[in-house]
Amino acid sequence: MEEKNLTAAPETAAAEAAPEKVSRNFIETIIDADLRDGVYDRVMTRFPPEPNGYLHIGHAKSILLNYGLAQEYGGKFNLRFDDTNPTKEKIEFVESIIADVNWLGADYEDRLFYASDYFPQMYECAVKLIKKGKAFVCDLSAEEIRAYRGTLTEPGKESPYRNRSVEENLELFERMKNGEFADGEKVLRAKIDMASPNINMRDPVIYRVAHLTHHNTGDAWCIYPMYDFAHPIEDAVEGVTHSICTLEFEDHRPLYNWVVEECEFPHPPKQIEFAKLYLKNVVTGKRYIKKLVEEGIVDGWDDPRLVSISGLRRRGYTPESIRAFVEMSGISKAQSIAEMPALEYCIREDLKLKVPRVMAVLHPLRLVIDNYPEGQTEMLEASNNTENPELGSRQIPFSRELYIEQEDFMEVPVKKYFRLFPGNEVRLMNAYFVTCTGVDKDGDGNVTCVHCTYDPATRGGNSDTRKVKGTIHWVNAPTAIRATARLYENIVDEEKGVYNEDGSINLNPNSLEECACFVEPSLAGAKAPARFQFVRNGYFCVDAKDDAPDHPVYNRIVSLKSSFKPV
Repeated sequence: MEEKNLTAAPETAAAEAAPEKVSRNFIETIIDADLRDGVYDRVMTRFPPEPNGYLHIGHAKSILLNYGLAQEYGGKFNLRFDDTNPTKEKIEFVESIIADVNWLGADYEDRLFYASDYFPQMYECAVKLIKKGKAFVCDLSAEEIRAYRGTLTEPGKESPYRNRSVEENLELFERMKNGEFADGEKVLRAKIDMASPNINMRDPVIYRVAHLTHHNTGDAWCIYPMYDFAHPIEDAVEGVTHSICTLEFEDHRPLYNWVVEECEFPHPPKQIEFAKLYLKNVVTGKRYIKKLVEEGIVDGWDDPRLVSISGLRRRGYTPESIRAFVEMSGISKAQSIAEMPALEYCIREDLKLKVPRVMAVLHPLRLVIDNYPEGQTEMLEASNNTENPELGSRQIPFSRELYIEQEDFMEVPVKKYFRLFPGNEVRLMNAYFVTCTGVDKDGDGNVTCVHCTYDPATRGGNSDTRKVKGTIHWVNAPTAIRATARLYENIVDEEKGVYNEDGSINLNPNSLEECACFVEPSLAGAKAPARFQFVRNGYFCVDAKDDAPDHPVYNRIVSLKSSFKPV
């Protein structure tokens, strides 16, 4: 056995003996206590989306939180669709959500469930409540129920149907199930307390009649449970231990607990609320996005200008960057607002060492090297990523005619402009020094071609005898690939805020710019989700929807620089 150093300084010995402090968020603290006190002997979490739209960046926080907790405690993680409202649900949304969860890496194994699979258990729970005198069939209309509910300062008024007998309620509920009543004609309500200070506890509706075809159960049911009744039963049936949800459900927790207790589940789950992930000046509301889609303002729910998970994926974001952003945002009870620059920082950090750096010209201007041999093409070596030598290098063609960015030439330069202008010498990246000797113009006086001479002794872009201040990128004109580059801005006009007074969105007219560009031939055959850094222009990816072999399309993920600094 190794001897301890008994002569070590007291503070050193204490430091060696002290356990390493691990920061715990408040949810982990609750779970730690539950396991320690024997409330639960294992951990099971779930992500329970309603399939009535596509998921957005806020849902990513919930997915990764619930999955991460299951992983941390060696537990199980369920993906369960809360599909209790067939009026808004579609198979399209189910499939998109499954794709998003898989892409984020939240492995639910074979634990994919649907709330609609539990309709028989929910119905039996409702019958149990009726038999216990805890539920009744009500004939009031939806408007009358709202009127009877009361206000935050005034108690509600009991329904005249509240004291029906158990036998009558059982008969009416059975007839509701058998389709004998029209939509809205009758509902089943929990019998709790119309004077409760929590309006959610004032005899809430737990079943309604709806003669609709369900995407999963077809026409088997014409009554459907309400979310607040169905959700706790789903958790309990699956054996979920900790029902992690966002803060707007905090006032619903007493009803959640009432349902699982009155339905007599032996090991009821515990609901815990956390703060949502809000992004400043971003549209996340499903009804707003749906309107943008239906009006053709965006290219579907996966438009790269949206922060839907599918939109971020198509834009070129990585699961790793989303996870880093969620981790940066933290888990707390306090509401806070994150900003897009923080998310953009995370994708830059993730990609900077991963992707090759290539040359693409987004706004091309022809350049001719007059003293370069006509008909000659040479191959030059270029590093794929100067910060990550493991990505190797590539050969790029070079000849007499090139394309450069329009902004890299100025006939009358402004102060401290070090790129091309008449008489000035610059470095062509990985190639040669060139000096501007003149220009060609069209009939309107616009520059259509820049003429230069090159110094053959500067191959590779280096010289022992002189230095230049400007370096510009280029592509070889004869071999360049024609492509479309899409440059994105926030779909919201940030100076005016997200919404107008009438509830419409303050649209940014410059949210999308399409450029007819040229890229170097090393990108030939690239397919989504391939990502690149276009030197000086930003990070780009191959578009997963519109890209074609004869028409490459690249989406700018993010520009190269930002003033954002992580705390």
